[in-house]
Amino acid sequence: MAALEIKLGQDLRLRQQLVMTPQLQQAIRILQLSLPELETTVQSEVEQNPFLELTERAPDGAATDSTSGAELGSAEPGETPEGSADADRAAETAPSPWEDTAEPVPVGPVTEAPDASAEIKKLDSLDQVDWREYLENYGNDWQNGTIGDQPEDERQPLENQLVRKSSLEDHLIWQLRLSDLSTEQQRIGAAIVYNLNDDGFLEPSVEELAGTLELQLPQVEQVLRRIQRFDPPGVGARDLRECLLLQLASLGMEDSLAARIVRDHLDLLERHRFVEIARALGATPEIVSRAAAVISRLEPKPGRDFSGQEPIYVVPDVFIQQVGGELVVMLNDNAVPRLRLASYYQRVLRDDSVGREAHEYLQERLRSAKWLVKSIYQRQQTILKVARSIVKFQKEFFVHGISHLRPLVLKNVADDIGMHESTISRATANKYAHTPQGTYELKFFFTSAVRGASGEEVSAETVKERIRALVSGETAARPLSDQAIAEILFREQINIARRTVAKYRQALGILPSSSRRRAS
Repeated sequence: MAALEIKLGQDLRLRQQLVMTPQLQQAIRILQLSLPELETTVQSEVEQNPFLELTERAPDGAATDSTSGAELGSAEPGETPEGSADADRAAETAPSPWEDTAEPVPVGPVTEAPDASAEIKKLDSLDQVDWREYLENYGNDWQNGTIGDQPEDERQPLENQLVRKSSLEDHLIWQLRLSDLSTEQQRIGAAIVYNLNDDGFLEPSVEELAGTLELQLPQVEQVLRRIQRFDPPGVGARDLRECLLLQLASLGMEDSLAARIVRDHLDLLERHRFVEIARALGATPEIVSRAAAVISRLEPKPGRDFSGQEPIYVVPDVFIQQVGGELVVMLNDNAVPRLRLASYYQRVLRDDSVGREAHEYLQERLRSAKWLVKSIYQRQQTILKVARSIVKFQKEFFVHGISHLRPLVLKNVADDIGMHESTISRATANKYAHTPQGTYELKFFFTSAVRGASGEEVSAETVKERIRALVSGETAARPLSDQAIAEILFREQINIARRTVAKYRQALGILPSSSRRRAS
């Protein structure tokens, strides 16, 4: 067997490789952040970087150009508005805002912080601090603090105080403590409350709870029945039928026709088989329909109002307004954190007496601060360009509404402004525009095409809106089936299959025709 021979050598090859620098990664990350996420990120950077400071002063200049936005909005699709092109060229050829460290922020005039060097020198030694005065004025004794001594006009109004939203558990435990139950029964009640899901239903069986608590089954059932009388009505139920019956009992309707329908014919009620229910109960379909209307006003998820989810407030990134017959695109710069460089540390950086290690640290922090603000500036300019391009393609929507929304894909906007599709995707993710038609996510304007009978392409969102309108105008006794909707759309020059109608209907959250039928 021949011995293996190992040789060492050098092989020179020339190849191209894409390298993601940390600065480029930061710019990409900043671009895809929403405004609340951007604010959180900036706050974190300010806490870590001594060079960065937040300022509340509104800049004299804005990053938007209303004139160019108006010219872009008034242009026809396929044209390049001269005003917009000039504005883009001016932005691209403008001198770098980082040439002079005295003016680091490109989104407006930068104000320097007051000179803090003198103040820092005064407090350079801890021996100069009057600790007795500090403890008297800044002590953290909450009982003897100075909040109560504040003038009335300096106190925060009560509506501005942050409070935690009461959860379903808190609400039920509060009622449990106010009840006349014994200590042992309150312990059982707490176990029941902590085993409720977010909708207010008891997930484990009573038998499982009794085994876990090592108690007799009647003891747990007795406490459960007591909790089921708590607010909100229907809480502590084990299924939907019991939940609805508990709510009817709280209304004094435990022996009503509605209770009988829920108890014995809930499956038929879900399918709106009013005639079959009437036949089984010996009533007329009209009376059954009125009882079903009562049941429909009950809450199938009692814990819904105590959901721990906080509301999400949408802050528009851009404003698109119609002024004098033209569409104006403006950035919401007021929602973007404004940064400046701390003048004190800039002077420290220029001080020759600073040690090498401290100088290198400050240099690195200065570069990081510049790149952060530059990334925010690029983010704003990219969003502005994308919004202008969207206005160019979807001008009819902003003027006439959703029925005039055109099919649009990322490649159209990418080719229009000379950027990559992935950049457009990041620039439109979680970004919102306030328009004359309402507030929409920028991704809303990118929709697939549905080919009409005449060969013209129609936006899928336009078709969905038409389906919604058809269902809203149908009669309750004879709702439109998916096939009937498809035939109506075909007569309106929109040729889509029945299964496509069903897909769009489900996306809109509309029930099938069999579930929408009501007795006349």
